[in-house]
Amino acid sequence: MKQIRTIDHLDTTVSIPGSKSFTHRYLIMAALAEGRSQLLNGLWCDDTRYTAAALERLGATIEYTQEAVEVIGTGGRLSCPSGPIFLDNAGTSMRLLTAVACLAHGSCVLTGNDRMHKRPIGELLEGLRPLGGMAECLEQKGYPPVRTQGSGLKGGRTVVDARRSSQFVSAILLASPYAAQPVEVAVQGLVSRPYVDVTLQGMSRFGAEAGWQDDETLRVEAPGNYEPGNYRVEGDCSSASYFWASAAVTGGRIVTSNIDRDSRQGDLALLKLLSRMGCQVQWGANGVTVVGGSLRGIEADMGDMPDMVPTLAVAAAFAEGTSIINNVGHLRIKESDRLRAIADGLGRLGIQVEEREDSLVIEGGKPQGAWIDPHDDHRIAMSFAVAGLVSEGVQIANESCVNKSFPQFWETFEKLYR
Repeated sequence: MKQIRTIDHLDTTVSIPGSKSFTHRYLIMAALAEGRSQLLNGLWCDDTRYTAAALERLGATIEYTQEAVEVIGTGGRLSCPSGPIFLDNAGTSMRLLTAVACLAHGSCVLTGNDRMHKRPIGELLEGLRPLGGMAECLEQKGYPPVRTQGSGLKGGRTVVDARRSSQFVSAILLASPYAAQPVEVAVQGLVSRPYVDVTLQGMSRFGAEAGWQDDETLRVEAPGNYEPGNYRVEGDCSSASYFWASAAVTGGRIVTSNIDRDSRQGDLALLKLLSRMGCQVQWGANGVTVVGGSLRGIEADMGDMPDMVPTLAVAAAFAEGTSIINNVGHLRIKESDRLRAIADGLGRLGIQVEEREDSLVIEGGKPQGAWIDPHDDHRIAMSFAVAGLVSEGVQIANESCVNKSFPQFWETFEKLYR
């Protein structure tokens, strides 16, 4: 149980850790490259540890130090472990590694905890089959655990239904440079498109040729490879969001360093929404500064940045008027049913909220202190911690769930009180 203390005055700078999205992808590309790579500022959290451990079982060598993550890659020649690869509830790891495991010759089982077994993967398997990627669900159709029966990818053209997750597309892209022929991916109903652009940017940095042919078609040149080297992981906009929101709800000032103004991370767009709500946003040499103001409710389509919905929802609880968060039905298949978890938390704070199938309607007010159940979801815990800076008596249960993406969150959060 974490008791959040209110704050009288916020004016500080915090350094933001490396991006989880980029770290997952860089670990995979470095593991497929031939030779040694060094990943600077990589994020070492529960989720990326599961990805790294899985890649080691597939044949890579990975060593973490305070300075960098060292990876000795396989050149795309992956081995199949004798037992299952356990990924807990690391959904990104499960989806990206399922496609990667199809490159290995032999059978590989990927599994996770009970919640993982409720998170969809069937659309990815359907997309892999026309490319020669053989994979099947072992218990329930469309859900992990999954067994791949790898013989490599032949390449060609496939169609991917990405209405529930962009990771189905990113997974195929990451494995495709090691296909026997070029790969074309026709994408249907893509949500969270910026995450696909993050994947493409990483692939380009590692020397692969991949990109959009048109608004709905991607192409990866193959056979090809990733080039080993030294790569810097940029700061995580998702992690920065909790500190931007802290300035918003307190009317304070915060500088987040290690954030790239030209980042492809879709979550960077939260700054524009906070500006619409009444905050000041300023870029400088040390990063981005957010200064809070009198908040007003807004309506926003969050389809491209679903991870920011809990953060925006907590900010909306302190805003004057109504906020409507649209196009977020895919949040129900995250670490928790995130729409329900947000509605539950806001209700505990005394805020009126209407939970719809794919949206939230939030009436701003004066949140009261409450015990918050994060439903074992890191983003719920971190977002609702922000409310405790203003509302006395906020307590976060199971506070260690933040280790999934931001192990130093509580330590960094304490810096707000300086």
